Amino acid sequence: MPVFVWKGTASSGEIQKGEMEAQDEQAVRRLLRQQRISPSKIKPKPKDLLENITFFQKKVSTKDIVIFTRQLSTMIDAGLPLIQGLEILASQQENKIFKKLLMDTKSDVESGSTFADALKKHPKQFDRLFCNMVAAGEMGGMLDDVLKRLADYMEKALRLRRKVKGALTYPIIVLAISAVVIGVILIFVIPVFEKMFADFGGALPVPTQMVVNLSSFVKSYSPLMIGIMAVIIFLFKKYYKTEKGKRIVDGLVLKSPVFGPLLRKVAVAKLTRTLGTLIDSGVPILETLNVAAGTAGNKVVEETIYNVRSSISEGRTIAQPLGESGIFPAMVVQMVSVGETTGALDQMLNKIADFYDEEVETAVDALTSMIEPLMIVFLGGTVGSIIIAMYLPIFSMAGAVSGG
Repeated sequence: MPVFVWKGTASSGEIQKGEMEAQDEQAVRRLLRQQRISPSKIKPKPKDLLENITFFQKKVSTKDIVIFTRQLSTMIDAGLPLIQGLEILASQQENKIFKKLLMDTKSDVESGSTFADALKKHPKQFDRLFCNMVAAGEMGGMLDDVLKRLADYMEKALRLRRKVKGALTYPIIVLAISAVVIGVILIFVIPVFEKMFADFGGALPVPTQMVVNLSSFVKSYSPLMIGIMAVIIFLFKKYYKTEKGKRIVDGLVLKSPVFGPLLRKVAVAKLTRTLGTLIDSGVPILETLNVAAGTAGNKVVEETIYNVRSSISEGRTIAQPLGESGIFPAMVVQMVSVGETTGALDQMLNKIADFYDEEVETAVDALTSMIEPLMIVFLGGTVGSIIIAMYLPIFSMAGAVSGG
């Protein structure tokens, strides 16, 4: 459908403008009047030469999905039909890929598909968790509530992911900068000193000779070292794609001394939040566990959830296999057990998630405050040691001159 650029006056007197996809100009006027906007100018949008090239188009972010979900929840809660809500949100959307996606979804719903089935055609933007919750909301007649829960869930998950990513990104950036600085010193700066010392003659102090030898090694073998590193990364990625490799690596990550406890708390927070939100939205427990396992992000945790699913199928409780896994703390297992006994499992899971969200935040702050001085000491100590080593011969010569 063609896209129109419009400008008009809202009922509050505010001048507004935007874009809208519609059959013709009359359809745009009708939709704007439904939004209580008096149009003053409507014209077809000029063609963009890059609009069909995916590389140049803005991708649909999690934030876009969250805003859409919350706005649609508000519209449905206010009594607006789903199709009209989708049309209005699509018309206001600046992201062309997301706009087209929403218009396609609207067309599918108009053709008789359920909203959940229409969303399943876009798995990159709407995952299994989103679609299953929407399906449960449609069946239970509480789509607005489910969409609100989804928006809350996604916002909390996004905040958690950003926090963890920030904690992991900082040391990687510092190490990368350290490697570049040390590499530049060894490849470009040390050879200048080496030539100067050769002109002076005489034996070099042991620390200086070690740095000079390291510089020669890096200059001679750096292409080989980069090649070996690239091969190792390639082989690691290939190994990690296998079931066995993913299980071993993910298990080692959870047991690692520094990041292991943090990632374990993240896994607990994410899993309990997912389970609590799905159960609270009316998704059947077995399907809930299937979805939660698929979104776990860790092979060991994923297998634990599948064991829980099998346990329930055999008539056992959820708490038993969680306790046997060794991943989940005793407090979590006991709270889940209490939730099952009292029939308030969804509430208990959400309380656990809230608690571990705070635990993750505290752990990330503590880790960041610990890593920052360590990185500064490492970088300063390494560069400082190289500089001192290179100035030792100069100090020796200065001492010999003053002594003579």
